[in-house]
Amino acid sequence: MVTGALHLPDTSPGPQDTPLAPSPDDRALAQDSARLVYRQTSAALMGHFLGFVVTTLVYWEHVPRPWLWAWSAAFALLWVARFVNLLSYERAVRQGPIDAQRWLRSWNTGALIGASLWSVAAVLFYHHGGHFERTALMLTVYSFAIGAVPYMSSQPRLFLACMGLYFIPMIVHTALLGGADNVYLAGIWSLMCLCTLAMGRAFHNMFGEMVSLRLHTQQLAQRLRTEMAAAESAQHQAELANRAKTQFFAAASHDLRQPLHALGLFAEALRQRCKDDEVAHLVHSINSSVDALEGLFSELLDITKIDTGGIDIQPEHIPLRGLFERLRLTFEPTAFEKGLSLRFHGARHHVYADPLVVERILRNLISNAIRYTEDGGVLVSCRPRGDHLCLQVWDSGLGILPKEQERIFEEFYQTQSKRPLEPHHRKGLGLGLAIVKRLAKLMDAPLTLRSRVGHGTVFTVLLPVGKAVRAPVADTPPRARTPLTLDRRHIVVVEDEPAVAEGLEILLKGWGATVSAFDTLDAVAAWAAHTQVPPDLLIADYRLPEQRTGIEVIHLMRAHFGAALPVIMVTGSTMSGHETEARSEDFHLLLKPVIPTRLRALIAFKLGQR
Repeated sequence: MVTGALHLPDTSPGPQDTPLAPSPDDRALAQDSARLVYRQTSAALMGHFLGFVVTTLVYWEHVPRPWLWAWSAAFALLWVARFVNLLSYERAVRQGPIDAQRWLRSWNTGALIGASLWSVAAVLFYHHGGHFERTALMLTVYSFAIGAVPYMSSQPRLFLACMGLYFIPMIVHTALLGGADNVYLAGIWSLMCLCTLAMGRAFHNMFGEMVSLRLHTQQLAQRLRTEMAAAESAQHQAELANRAKTQFFAAASHDLRQPLHALGLFAEALRQRCKDDEVAHLVHSINSSVDALEGLFSELLDITKIDTGGIDIQPEHIPLRGLFERLRLTFEPTAFEKGLSLRFHGARHHVYADPLVVERILRNLISNAIRYTEDGGVLVSCRPRGDHLCLQVWDSGLGILPKEQERIFEEFYQTQSKRPLEPHHRKGLGLGLAIVKRLAKLMDAPLTLRSRVGHGTVFTVLLPVGKAVRAPVADTPPRARTPLTLDRRHIVVVEDEPAVAEGLEILLKGWGATVSAFDTLDAVAAWAAHTQVPPDLLIADYRLPEQRTGIEVIHLMRAHFGAALPVIMVTGSTMSGHETEARSEDFHLLLKPVIPTRLRALIAFKLGQR
């Protein structure tokens, strides 16, 4: 019936030559056909009931009563059966998947019997009564034929059979009555039949396209579900790989920092014992290399912590004066060594941001500026811009080519210049600016740069204006610093790495301290149980054998010698958030490799505090 459209299976009742299993497309078509016909059944039953009432009332006085009662009884039985069938179908759908073919056969049987009853009415009732009764009968039968087009056209054989039952008996019976009027009326019925068949073909094509589109949509949806499952699996694998990378960096950091830490301690002990200038210069070079490696580790771990969400932004009101002073103390010697000036302007301002993140951003920018500046200097400034403050780092260095100004924020990328780079320019992994960009993004702080090759660069971070905090009570003016001496100071060292423990012991003894070194928690406990005099300081590694930690050592020592015992915790791991533990347990944290000068300064601070 349809050329070029989707093939629709024949679901009308009849013998099957070969009982083949239905294909997925056939099952989908059967599901659609069953849903279509049963969705229209309630309206169709109502229409048939009204047609039955009209026909019975019109022919009540014209058709012999036995015929009329027999036809009415048959119609009533069929109507009740089809209504029960509709209720059963709806209950079956609510209970779960259905056999659409079986329900279609049941519905088609009822439809064929209903069309047959109206065909019988056309043959038996037509020659009874006058023009009004015939017209009413013809309009009733035609209305059912037209009404069946939308939902029967999905099943071609059923549609043709029902249309034949509606039209052919009426056409033949009218023509056989004879007379010009009846022949003319039979011709009109034939045209109406052809029009109805054409409408059925149009609906059949539309239904085929609808089912084809639905099947295509289902295929696309299934493909989308498959691709989404694959994407979710890939995302899960990527997350596992990311966690594995994080764990690798944490383990590698801890394991690689241990020998570096020991190397720095041995080098400093060697420098103290040897007065030869050349050896002192070599020791200085060793310490510089250790410091450089520590910087590389910090950059790699910063990137890892940012990517894994290990940094929580905790904004507060920051006075820039203290921040600028810390940065000055850190970078002024380096700038002085290169013959550069390092200036700070705008220290009176306050910003509202995370102090650690802001300091890390400025440290990376200042370090980068000093590295790539040979003449002139570096300026760190802060000035207002509306409701925000511009925190800027200016330099008079090499400058950045316009085509590279976007790429310099990428990982492992280092700027190229028309001038050849010196070895200290190539120092590092090219992660400093990548870290700056990611940290600025974490704070929602816009980061921009302007640069001219050969004239310098300025980086700008836009931060919210902060409020002035109450100034702390001024302390007693500091006394003049004297070289650190640990004479008559007793320091307990808990370190399971033999090389690190040995280097730390040699260094502390070189500063005049008495050292008690242990490698396990049990050894510390045994010593503390037989010692009455408290030590002056505890230096403990975080990770100890047998899954013990330095926190347990702190608890043990303070339980024996009092809660005021000063503690320095040393660790090679930067991925576990030890800062929170440091605040809660009241100790200071040093990351391996520890630069000896930092260790001396912190020891002096802890002993002075006590």
